[in-house]
Amino acid sequence: MSRYRGPRLKIISRLGALPGLSKKKPRYTSYKKRTSHSEKKSQYFMRLKEKQKLRFYYGLTEQQLCKYVQIAGKGNKIFLFQLLEMRLDNIIFRLGLASTIPEARQLVNHKHILVNGHIINIPSYICKPIDIITMNIKTNKLIKNSLFSFTFISLPNHLSIDYLQSKGFVNKRIDIKDIGLKINELLVVEYYSNHKGFRT
Repeated sequence: MSRYRGPRLKIISRLGALPGLSKKKPRYTSYKKRTSHSEKKSQYFMRLKEKQKLRFYYGLTEQQLCKYVQIAGKGNKIFLFQLLEMRLDNIIFRLGLASTIPEARQLVNHKHILVNGHIINIPSYICKPIDIITMNIKTNKLIKNSLFSFTFISLPNHLSIDYLQSKGFVNKRIDIKDIGLKINELLVVEYYSNHKGFRT
């Protein structure tokens, strides 16, 4: 399944707030409240919804998310959320160098981003502690003009930034307690575990 490229507000109306997908908020929800009898959701529905929230939040394809779940399940002492949070496109978003993850992904794809002085054009690149994120000269000027106009949540503890030089630093691997996503990781893992042919 390819990456979703349709109306973002439609997804937000269905799944709830997804800051990584869009900064806009829907004026109304696209669904009507159902009766209490029909509100009893199946376990499959609950797992599917959590999986969809996670997938759209980070802008992943189905295949990518499945791969991350497999990696996290191999006992590498790293959780699923940690893997996703350390992706280069997400790091750029968290640093405030892009207003959404799709925008951050575009910066990476167009070779505007450097990691430790080397151009990286792979949004799924997993950043490591002591990595330094910078931009090429042309992009640096564009970012500086709009950097302070972004309204993003305070910088996570694992990141820091030099605003004058538009240079970001990955200080450590993000701590699970600092992620703060209202998504049940266990339900996501259970969704894939119950799928035929899924292996960890």
